[in-house]
Amino acid sequence: MKLYEQLANSIAQSIQEGVLCRGDKLPSVRQASISREVSAATVLEAYYLLEARGLITARERSGYFVTGGALNIPSLPEPVTQDQLESKQVDVSELVFEVLESIRLKSVVPLGSAFPSPLLFPRANLAKSMASSVQIMDPWASVDNLSAGDMNLRRQIALRYMIDGLHVTADEIVVTNGALEALNLCLMAVARPGDTVLIESPTFYAALQSIERIGLRAVEIPSHPKDGIDLAAMERAIVQHQPKACWLMTNFQNPLGSLLSNEKKQALVVLITKYQLPLIEDDVYGELYFSDKRPMPAKAFDSEGLVMHCSSFSKCLAPGYRVGWVAPGRFAKAVARLKLTTTISASVPAQVAIAKYLQKGGYDRHLRNLRHALLLNQIKFVEAIERYFPTGTCLTLPQGGYFLWVKLPDSVNALELHKLALNHDISIAPGPIFSAQRHFSSYVRLNYGHIWDARIEAALLTLGSLVLALIPQPLS
Repeated sequence: MKLYEQLANSIAQSIQEGVLCRGDKLPSVRQASISREVSAATVLEAYYLLEARGLITARERSGYFVTGGALNIPSLPEPVTQDQLESKQVDVSELVFEVLESIRLKSVVPLGSAFPSPLLFPRANLAKSMASSVQIMDPWASVDNLSAGDMNLRRQIALRYMIDGLHVTADEIVVTNGALEALNLCLMAVARPGDTVLIESPTFYAALQSIERIGLRAVEIPSHPKDGIDLAAMERAIVQHQPKACWLMTNFQNPLGSLLSNEKKQALVVLITKYQLPLIEDDVYGELYFSDKRPMPAKAFDSEGLVMHCSSFSKCLAPGYRVGWVAPGRFAKAVARLKLTTTISASVPAQVAIAKYLQKGGYDRHLRNLRHALLLNQIKFVEAIERYFPTGTCLTLPQGGYFLWVKLPDSVNALELHKLALNHDISIAPGPIFSAQRHFSSYVRLNYGHIWDARIEAALLTLGSLVLALIPQPLS
């Protein structure tokens, strides 16, 4: 680790521990250089790194000030625990569709959206890449490698695996229509109607919809807002229900934002290896980290091909292009055949355009800018919730992604709040859509992936007022 990174981490720790609080002014570059016995250039590099992480900000002619730090509202809502790990037929699609269909208008402030703002993506550069690559595209490219995907794109994806320390070859990768198709193909490759699948609780509602559509049963495993899935409960469920697969997000889980440590990911892989249980790893947010290094997927610890690693460019580069992929391990043949017999291929021009964009460079620079924007947004959202929401509110502080999981006072019904908020042109994602058993009735997921402005702040102010109005007032 370089000297400036050591200095930045030391200051970041002071901020996280509350030694430095939001609003505090940092020592000047000269003062820090003298007190830390390092060069001024080292201090500047450290401050630049902290600024990129959203922990400090520069004010013209005033110096650097802390923007992150301790909150006056409690963080980390406790997970909902289940005494019995029940296998349940899933029936959530109607509720999910009812919620989602009501938030599509542009007039609605999209706090309930599942996507970040399209304005955060390099649309012009992608358009140039699309225009130039399609003009020179080999006519046979439209029919070559249809089910597996464009070879240049698969090489670029394999290169990013290699940079992260994973050995995944281009031939092991299947390109899909977004990550959701990859996840569905994996599910169909290992499970049949009536089989049981383990999921996190709460879990992304699209996982519930996929399980419902295929006719599977789900067992919800409690997950902690910070540390992720309860592995002891997961093992009990494996023994009790003999599931055919588990579907988990190991990095910045939706909706919790939780991140499994490398040690816990390794323990997870040891557990699934013990029972030969396939893991469908949904890793669509892995590139949206706020630390100095991308978190490893569970796939990195898998030596037996049990982990089917799924991701896409939809959340970090090109949402409308619908290009995802899967590295399916030992299930590669089954996944490739399912792809061939369902949608055959993802859009070839979109694949070629993204491959060219990746080859030209600039993707990592874009990701740094995107991560910086998301982290600054998170800070502003958390500060607004602190100002506008009533006592008894608590929330997660994820280290990546763009979702806050917010626990409201127990008397607040999230579905009722959702309907009230829509009357004010504000969307939220109510907690019950993230559970097969309709848990999390007083929780909401808020999306901080849209550019902060007065409209969003006003929406959070209104939302806080609506929450307060739903809390019974004591009789005078």
